[in-house]
Amino acid sequence: MGSVLVLYHSQEYGNTAAMARAIGEGAESAGADVTLINTNEHRFDPEQYRDFDAVAFGSPDYWSYIAGGLKVFLDDWYIARKSNRRGMENKPYGLFYSHGGGGDVRGPLEELFGRMGSPVGATIESYGRPDHTVLAACHELGRRLADAARSV
Repeated sequence: MGSVLVLYHSQEYGNTAAMARAIGEGAESAGADVTLINTNEHRFDPEQYRDFDAVAFGSPDYWSYIAGGLKVFLDDWYIARKSNRRGMENKPYGLFYSHGGGGDVRGPLEELFGRMGSPVGATIESYGRPDHTVLAACHELGRRLADAARSV
């Protein structure tokens, strides 16, 4: 079956959350167990990260950088990984982001999360509220992550 984590940050407009929900729906439709975590609501424990087979990371563009909650996760993940904890690396992952006109977060997002494992598909971008095309791409990413999770 496989398990998929969708770890994202969303607050003011909910655009990144809409993308996260579409990814989750796609993964569920492909038979995966899905957990959505908004880092704006609470800090995600990297020990729990080990329990997932595949993951999607999403952020709004904040001054051409990722949201602070995702940066905190990366810091926590790095410390856990350095402590030689199993299951912290080499997961299939996907990336998504929303922005209000800049969209320059793509570079940092891909560079920082590129250490997590193997990308599943291209990074998905939404300028403002995600339209039907963006949500369809998110749904497909979820399905691909579910397929990758079953192969782990």
